[in-house]
Amino acid sequence: MSVTRNQALIPQLFRLEYTRMTAVLCRHFGLGNIVVAEDIVSETFLKATEVWDLNGLPENPVAWLYAVAKNKTKDYLKRHAIFEAQVKREIKHEELEADPDFNEESISDSQLAMIFAVCNPGNSTEAQICLALQILCGFSIEEIADAFLSKKETIKKRLLRAKNVLRQDNFQIRTLKQDSISSRLDTVLRTLYLLFNEGYFSKSNNQPIRKELCSEAIRLTLFLTENEWTNTPQTNALLALMCFQSSRLAARANDSGETILYEHQDKSLWSQELIDKGNYYLVNACSGTEISKYHLEAGIAYWHTSPTDQHKWEHILQLYNQLILIEYSPVTALNRTFALARVYGNERGIQEVEKLKLTGHSEYYALLAYLHKDTAAAKAIDYYQKAITLTKSLPEKETLNREMEKLNKKKSDENEH
Repeated sequence: MSVTRNQALIPQLFRLEYTRMTAVLCRHFGLGNIVVAEDIVSETFLKATEVWDLNGLPENPVAWLYAVAKNKTKDYLKRHAIFEAQVKREIKHEELEADPDFNEESISDSQLAMIFAVCNPGNSTEAQICLALQILCGFSIEEIADAFLSKKETIKKRLLRAKNVLRQDNFQIRTLKQDSISSRLDTVLRTLYLLFNEGYFSKSNNQPIRKELCSEAIRLTLFLTENEWTNTPQTNALLALMCFQSSRLAARANDSGETILYEHQDKSLWSQELIDKGNYYLVNACSGTEISKYHLEAGIAYWHTSPTDQHKWEHILQLYNQLILIEYSPVTALNRTFALARVYGNERGIQEVEKLKLTGHSEYYALLAYLHKDTAAAKAIDYYQKAITLTKSLPEKETLNREMEKLNKKKSDENEH
């Protein structure tokens, strides 16, 4: 087995197995010793790097990793003083004798419990997402810092504070009971929703889309649908939303990374497989009587995948009207005015946008520019310039500049004739 192949395989295994092994070890040691669990898993992968490069790939790499992690756990418990000082007091005697159990049922239960532990309402939203990226998705500190356009030291401090909150929490990494799930499921879904949006509408990096964040959010939400306690209509609605949105990812940016507006997207690039999955989970989401924001946003995303339906904007507007009543936000209000403009015309849309007075948002001026571009080019160019001044996102600046240049060229052509 070549070194090159090992170097390619280990990161793939790290991304998936790091989270599974950490979850099981946290179940074994207790959540308060999460750093111990992470150290053992990191040492396991370090040893894999050294041994596999030297001796080649083992027959079953995953089993090899679990065996090494189990042995390292035993060694750790024998050698380290911290065991006597901290761990021993916190776990029962009978659990000290047992090895970490890496069977599929234990891994699944531990991972589910870890998701609920990480989404601790005592931490800020940013801290929850950082923890989710590191502990649930296996991202390095460098990758998290890159995603948030922050310094590594800032992320380290944020993670340290967040883990201190976890250590002080009495949440147990055990098979969850219904009351534990009920008390935190909303927070878990919200964290996964934000994680997905961080990838889908990324503004913290010079990439407009972070597909890896979207994929991890989908993986974790899919995991929730596989457990009877977390397979709720809300969870299915959130997963449907993610599938519908992800179905258009390949068409949302060109090869240079520039954003492509919805009406200019190559629809042949939309993923019918993800649209079908979105339909499947949306049907599952409708099994109860509850309508959440995820149901309504999934409904809006569904209609966006139906470009030929002549009434689609009327449906989308109705869904936005309901969404605003459930959870108002400036972005939702602005998006609603776009749907309203598509139903009642740009003049009516402009009136509604101006009522919002969101003069600190680039999206506000970008939408005004879009609605004016066919009838008042000079005014549209002025709005584009204001939007460019406000946005910090390089891809968004490039998209706005491109639209403005089109208008300038159109004006120039008209003057020549």
